[in-house]
Amino acid sequence: MNRPLTDRSDALTSAPRKRRGRIIVGALAVAFVAATAGFVGFLAQLRGTETKPSRHADGIVVLTGGASRVSDAVELLAGGYGRRLLISGVHPSNGASDISRSLPDNQSLLNCCVDLDRSAVNTRSNAAETRRWVHEKGFKSLIVVTSNYHMPRAIVELSHAMPDITLIPFAVVGDKWREEPWWSNGGTLRLVLSEYVKYVAAEVRVRLADIGLDMTREANESPPRAAPRQPATAQAN
Repeated sequence: MNRPLTDRSDALTSAPRKRRGRIIVGALAVAFVAATAGFVGFLAQLRGTETKPSRHADGIVVLTGGASRVSDAVELLAGGYGRRLLISGVHPSNGASDISRSLPDNQSLLNCCVDLDRSAVNTRSNAAETRRWVHEKGFKSLIVVTSNYHMPRAIVELSHAMPDITLIPFAVVGDKWREEPWWSNGGTLRLVLSEYVKYVAAEVRVRLADIGLDMTREANESPPRAAPRQPATAQAN
């Protein structure tokens, strides 16, 4: 006895739906596994303790935005780990005198060997301004100072902007990170998850740019002007 036409029609339409459902579930499962594996790899890059750089470098750059980053970078400069320091991302309203007041024991270094970059507003523009500074000074190696959770993304951006420069990370570890596990504090957990998303976005953008698909050219990468801007030195301010 033949099946009714409606039953056969329902069977024909339900099969593709089931296949699509399995494909969607499979794709979501793969994406979840990839995201989890990526997050584990990201966490593996985050240092829990501060260790001095393994070697000296021509220069030092500190990316502003986290507690004690600048003071740690100045300590490295004082210790002879680099010949000159760039503080990238200084607020336009802040001057060398503001930094001097917060670091009174290193006044002579601030006067002679520190440059301020007030143009950078994010990690990508930090990298663009650092590239200008490094090439202007003729440096070939650079110690990078930033918070431990920010270091992976900073290295992605800096290495993309300066593939010819040797980068040596110095990760600053905050007090909260030392005092309790990052996952036990809601604020720290949100910070780490947010930074992971930004790190993945930077990795994707950089990889696309490497194959010629850079669709988001930074404003700082516009055609060069007749007289490129130079970072203001602490002595000149």
